Amino acid sequence: MSAPATVHSSGFLLCRTCLRLVPNTSGRVRCPRCGSRVRPVPHTGLSTTWALVVTGFLLLIPANLLPIAEVVYLGAGEPDTIISGVISLMESGMTPIAVLVFLASIVVPILKLIGLGFLLICVQMRWAVSAYHCTLMYRFISLIGRWSMLDLFMIAILTALVDMGSLSSVTPGPGATAFAAVVVVTLLAASSFDTRLIWDLKET
Repeated sequence: MSAPATVHSSGFLLCRTCLRLVPNTSGRVRCPRCGSRVRPVPHTGLSTTWALVVTGFLLLIPANLLPIAEVVYLGAGEPDTIISGVISLMESGMTPIAVLVFLASIVVPILKLIGLGFLLICVQMRWAVSAYHCTLMYRFISLIGRWSMLDLFMIAILTALVDMGSLSSVTPGPGATAFAAVVVVTLLAASSFDTRLIWDLKET
């Protein structure tokens, strides 16, 4: 089965101003409709995305091992990591919230990095995969990435609201900084990945 024709393989360029197809002739190409200069849009490389994905995996270690917050009530309290915070919520009878925090703070970042790593390997190794399903995976990764901020939003709200001096307080820990870095890095990794590289596999 032959690969489907694309704009580039058919000898055309797409004008980014008015979206007209322009024949790809040698020299400087200008759109006959709007007069804008038309040029092929270069693919972004994989090295940037790889670097961000590896950095995200490395940052997951301190994000999950270091205390993310310390809750002090009546002078007593101890730092909590993400895992210990989830366990504390379950022991307090707040299982739905514990499950939500576990999914948003642990499962989502790990699955997002694994998914991006899989897409990178598919492109780099030129595996015969479904470009359609890989694109759906990428869109899902981009969609769920924002939910990783849930834990940070909760800490920020608690820090602002629960401030009663020596009675009770919530203080962010170093794990919160590492986790925030994980969220930012994964968002940058997803935005730096060029999905056109997936579809280019169908032409080779």
